[in-house]
Parts: sequence; C-alpha cells; structure tokens
Amino acid sequence: MIKDKVILGIDPGTTVMGYGIIHILDNKPEVVTIGVIELSKYSNHYMKLKRIYERVQWIIDAYHPDELAIEAPFFGKNVQSMLKLGRAQGVAMAAALNRDIPITEYAPLKIKMAITGNGQASKEQVASMLKHIFKLSDDMMLPQLDATDGLAAAYCHYLQSSRPQVEKKYKDWGDFIAKNEARIVK
Repeated sequence: MIKDKVILGIDPGTTVMGYGIIHILDNKPEVVTIGVIELSKYSNHYMKLKRIYERVQWIIDAYHPDELAIEAPFFGKNVQSMLKLGRAQGVAMAAALNRDIPITEYAPLKIKMAITGNGQASKEQVASMLKHIFKLSDDMMLPQLDATDGLAAAYCHYLQSSRPQVEKKYKDWGDFIAKNEARIVK
C-alpha cells in the first residue's frame, strides 16, 4: 500500500514533451497537473535538449516528485528520429538523476495495456480512459495528447508499484515443500 508519493510521468518528444503528475495518498491517486513542454519554436536540436533539461528540472523543483516514470522510445523505421527521441528521453532522465529521483522506464505497449487493457490502444483511447478514471473536466484536458501520455506513464507506474510482489522462487514441488513445511498439514 502506498501511503504518500508523488509520481512524475513523462512522454518524451522533440516537438512536444508531455508530462503528468499524480499524488498518491493512502493508495488513492489524484492528478496534480498535466502539461506539455513546447519545443517547436527551437530550430536547433541542441537548444531543444537544453530546454527539456531546464523545464524538467523546473517541474521537479516545483512539484517534488518521489519517482519518475518515463515512456521508452519505440523502435521506428527512421533511425534519425529514434536517435533524437532517445536524446530527449536521456536529457529528461539526466534532469531527474541530477535531483536524485529514481527512474522507471515503460514500453509504450505496457503503458497502454495498463491504462486501457489494450496494448494497441490509440492516444485518444488512453486520454479518454484517463479522463474517466480521474474524472477530469474538459478544461483540464489539453489538445496535445502528449500530456495525457505523460499522465499515463505516471499512472502505469502507480499501478505497477502498488501491486503486491509475489515471489515465486521454487525449483520444483520438493523445493516448495521444503520452503513451506510450516504451512503443510500433516
């Protein structure tokens, strides 16, 4: 059970980077904020990276997240786009590491599966499900779906970290019996 935690979720991008922050209190998640970092006005890729770093650090300093959940870049056909996206993700991660925030990376498929039950869900379906789960008003929803993708990463992390961890470390039945003798009725 999670007593009190703030999770920052990031959907990395080089044109628009989305983020969402949830606060978990007594195992009940609530949205703190969602937003985007607009990067389209910067023509230089390195200036975009600088802006990502500065804004992620500002978000961290403003909201004091305990953990960062970030979407992993998906493998596309365009290698250059993949490299740029990986750099954007890396810079966001470096900003969190600079503030000693632990990071967990999730594949887009895992995030979509956690939110909608369908790993192939569209951005619109993810946004709609989050709107329903958190009872978000229309004015809180942004036109850029990158914001709800960031929120989805944070909520996925909450779902993953709130599950009890079941350890299955048995080689065979004999091993199970040996490790559970006190529970066996004789």
